Amino acid sequence: MSTASATSADRLTEAALVDTIRRLVECESPSSDDAAVARSADLVAEIGRALLRAEPERIVVDGCSHLRWHFGPETRVLLLAHHDTVWPTGTLGRLPFGVDDGMLRGPGSFDMKAGLAMAFHALAALDDRDGVTLLVTGDEEIGSARSRELIESTAQGTAAVLVLEASADGGALKAARKGAAMYDIAIDGRAAHAGLEPESGVNATAALAELVLTALALADAETGTSVTPTTAASGTTGNTVPARAHLHIDARSWSAAELERVDGALRAYRSPIDGARLTIGGGINRPPLERAMSSDLLALAARLADGLGLGSVTAVEVGGGSDGNFTAALGIPTLDGLGAVGGGAHADDEHVVVAELLPRTRLLAALVAELIGSEGSWLG
Repeated sequence: MSTASATSADRLTEAALVDTIRRLVECESPSSDDAAVARSADLVAEIGRALLRAEPERIVVDGCSHLRWHFGPETRVLLLAHHDTVWPTGTLGRLPFGVDDGMLRGPGSFDMKAGLAMAFHALAALDDRDGVTLLVTGDEEIGSARSRELIESTAQGTAAVLVLEASADGGALKAARKGAAMYDIAIDGRAAHAGLEPESGVNATAALAELVLTALALADAETGTSVTPTTAASGTTGNTVPARAHLHIDARSWSAAELERVDGALRAYRSPIDGARLTIGGGINRPPLERAMSSDLLALAARLADGLGLGSVTAVEVGGGSDGNFTAALGIPTLDGLGAVGGGAHADDEHVVVAELLPRTRLLAALVAELIGSEGSWLG
């Protein structure tokens, strides 16, 4: 491991982290609003430019703005973050940014603008960033359809991926994530008068009900596979045999094989309601992040945390997916949940524990430095 010269202490301070998070939170960036995400990308680029003294690549895919910083000719470690949130523009009016009694609040603060700020400040604290790439995407909250190819191509050939999604409860890292599949299924029947000639219709609601029961039966508690019918709609009027229905299904599993099993069963399904036709949209959109892909990085994080006096590192397995699922599926060691400690993701009580920001950022900087083979001011 090479030794870099010390850097100034003001590169990594709690006050600086909080100020960066404030700026990011106060620039609203709902995933479905390309113009808002573009404005957020302008700010993210400005912050990164100031802290890292480097220009990002701005990559726009189908209207969605992503940013990437490369340091050095080859990438050995990829930091993965996103700047979009689930919150619609205007949320700041009722949930303004604020810090009170040790808690930082604001829409998108926990998921995951604090993690993005931590990435910037951790890298800024290192004299040597050769071998690091930081990728900040703009559509993670809606499935990463416009960034997946960019994520996978950027990750190719890297030794490790560190994901700045928020921690699990109590600050636990995320050692494994379920893979996910999302389905939007249209059911076509035939309308008829419900009182005069119901037998002439093909009841899409009945076909929907049969499909719901079939989907539920595909779940397997032993393997941790869930198959959950979520939103459903059918019919037009109370006295008409419904000619159309829609059903959304959410499937999750620790196993890629299980997701394939569910996918195959849904696509092979034929409704027992004579004349009903199904059109299946969607499918598997995130492979699982299996624990084996994080175990070495988790052990490294624990060792570094101990050396920095930050206490023990814990890790859990979680059902939700992230962009780290994509990189783990490529066979690249991936550690997730390195972002903020707090809670309330996607909820009005979203919050970040301020006292944990600096220690977590120091740990992140230590991980990056270890992986690229240098040391910096994060050693304190």
